[in-house]
Amino acid sequence: MSKNKKTVIILLIIAALIAIIPIFALPGAEFGGSDDAGSQVVQEISPDYEPWATPVLENAIGGELPGEIESLLFCIQTGIGVGIIAFFIGRFYERKKLGKTNEEL
Repeated sequence: MSKNKKTVIILLIIAALIAIIPIFALPGAEFGGSDDAGSQVVQEISPDYEPWATPVLENAIGGELPGEIESLLFCIQTGIGVGIIAFFIGRFYERKKLGKTNEEL
């Protein structure tokens, strides 16, 4: 097995452990979103706090977005981010590859 394959396998195992260990190490823990946690802390500190802004889409449709739409928008955002990162990684890889072929000539 090549050195790169070993490195990739080790990194994948570490990533899996980082994702799995907290689930078993913290039994009964609730993994909630940061938006909810922040709202709860604000309510505890100042119960009569009134937000001074509302989300643009909530104003446009007259209420909160359904959970499925929020998930869809999050997935689209994630896909765009991954596409941009993959594009630049590909560019750097090709630049490195072309640099090696030019040096060989």
